[in-house]
Amino acid sequence: MYDLVIVNANIVVFDDNFSLIENGFLVINQGNIQDVGYMTDYKDEFFEANEKYNANGKLIMPGFICTHTHIYSAFARGMDLKGNSPKNFKEILEQLWWRLDKKLTLEDIYYSALVTIIESIKNGVTCIFDHHASPNCVEKSLDIIEKAFDFTGMRGVLCYEVSDRDGKEIALKGIAENSRFISKCRSRNDDMIKGLFGLHAAFTLSNETLKLASVEGNRLKSGFHIHAAEGVEDLNYCAQKYNCGVVERLNSFNILNSNSILAHCIHIKHEEKKFLKKCVTVHNPESNMNNAVGFCDALDLTKDGVMVGLGSDGFSHNPFRAMEVCYVLHKHEKKDPRVMGPKAVIDLGIVNNCKIASRYFNNELGVIKKGAKADLIIVDYNSPTPLTKDNICGHIVFGINSNIITHTIINGKIVMRDRVIDGMDEEEVFAKSRVLAKELWRRF
Repeated sequence: MYDLVIVNANIVVFDDNFSLIENGFLVINQGNIQDVGYMTDYKDEFFEANEKYNANGKLIMPGFICTHTHIYSAFARGMDLKGNSPKNFKEILEQLWWRLDKKLTLEDIYYSALVTIIESIKNGVTCIFDHHASPNCVEKSLDIIEKAFDFTGMRGVLCYEVSDRDGKEIALKGIAENSRFISKCRSRNDDMIKGLFGLHAAFTLSNETLKLASVEGNRLKSGFHIHAAEGVEDLNYCAQKYNCGVVERLNSFNILNSNSILAHCIHIKHEEKKFLKKCVTVHNPESNMNNAVGFCDALDLTKDGVMVGLGSDGFSHNPFRAMEVCYVLHKHEKKDPRVMGPKAVIDLGIVNNCKIASRYFNNELGVIKKGAKADLIIVDYNSPTPLTKDNICGHIVFGINSNIITHTIINGKIVMRDRVIDGMDEEEVFAKSRVLAKELWRRF
């Protein structure tokens, strides 16, 4: 008896050939895909299941993955910063984010996670890489986020942002929180939640703290998740204080490995690209434009052999928006409409993100084939033009959107059915969130 069988679906496989199975079926059991094929080969007696769903021609695609975000940023939405607006990236950090993260309580953290995950599920996201900070509430903060992930059924990779900006004691607490959480995840071998070793950025980390974090993270054989060369401040700090580039400095502390994630990588030197090949770079176009920090040439990095994914940096939780912005940003920056075509966007936002996420879990994510994780979305897309394997990328960029995602499936479980999230009183969650946000704004 299988857990779930889906029939009469158009299945976007996302293999190397972008295969499209027209009128196909999908069999799911124990969180993984057990079989996939054409309805001409399907027989009811072969696939008895606890639940069967007739897709009636809807699209099935792999769920989206966000490889860099900040869940705690949820309560900043609509908040009014009194006085003059920040005029550069450093002031944005000092006047907004580094003030907000100090005010977070454990309850704020939990509800920030809940509302972010709800929005993410409705936008077709099935795995989130979060980068958390709450300097006055460090210990067990990752457990609180994990609790929200468990409640909603979301898959994720979590870390705590170590920084010296709030003093040595809090930096040491951050190191301990990462170490504790990574060890906890390892001990139970849970394939839903994993831990990485989080670091803020080179310009808020002393050599002493970087060394301590490096020793502990490498002892655990963990990857690191860090902002790198996002603002020019990071580059200037490393150049003036240590006479090196940001990535070069991180490499000297053995921070870069195949499981490490460097977010942004805007202000890097040409010779640092060889170091980036050791790890993953995550491009965050919406956030970079909003903060006016510059432009990550993701295509150039990709051509040089760097694995580049697509993140949101907390700006939104809608992968369709991130891909649209990525599509137009590169054309604008290069002043060339030929660059960053639909397939290049999909390579970053779907194909590469899935390859990145697959490094952390036991089974492959982001492709529909036997043995892969059953993290999927069902899309009610009534296209006005033919949809084929050769033009699916254009349909995703220009036609498909989050509003027509009807079902989200994570680990083989339907967590959203007909736009309703299973076991969740959304109005109650958002009402509570508004109360907590208002109180946080008062404290801010």
